[in-house]
Amino acid sequence: MALIVLDAGHGGGNPGASYQGRLEKDDALALVLAVGRILEERGRDVYYTRTEDVYESPVQKALEGNAAGGDYFISIHRNAGTYPNQYAGVEALVYDRFGEARRLADNLNERLAAVGFDNLGVEERRDLAVLRRTQMPAVLLEVGFLDSEEDNRLFDQRFSETAQAIADGILETV
Repeated sequence: MALIVLDAGHGGGNPGASYQGRLEKDDALALVLAVGRILEERGRDVYYTRTEDVYESPVQKALEGNAAGGDYFISIHRNAGTYPNQYAGVEALVYDRFGEARRLADNLNERLAAVGFDNLGVEERRDLAVLRRTQMPAVLLEVGFLDSEEDNRLFDQRFSETAQAIADGILETV
């Protein structure tokens, strides 16, 4: 059975994006834990890069996922624009826009669009360590913009549906 590595972006002294006191690291961790619970309830094996507010570098997280023998790596984040309320939606980043990671990214985006997020698509990013250094299909998932009132409303009011959508996107792929 596939081992799913879930990574909550940022952590510890690295808060990621912030907006009106809201921190990306907190939203990412809450969502990773919720997604992991759903996957575990469905009998899937899950490895977490963090379950509390600590920081490890993206390279450390990728190497940790590799050492755990992960089959899929999903790093959960929240996006941010230059100006508040400039952008809204979900976006998936992959090292290579072809293959299994792309299929996972498309499944995740489609499921999140069904929750109500705008689907901003899949972007190839070869410069991100959690994508470049993993030895398995890996997706960095931006679950809405932290500085978007619309995305925060969706994130908060439909949190359970958002976690379920991500879990379903993973399960559809594996």
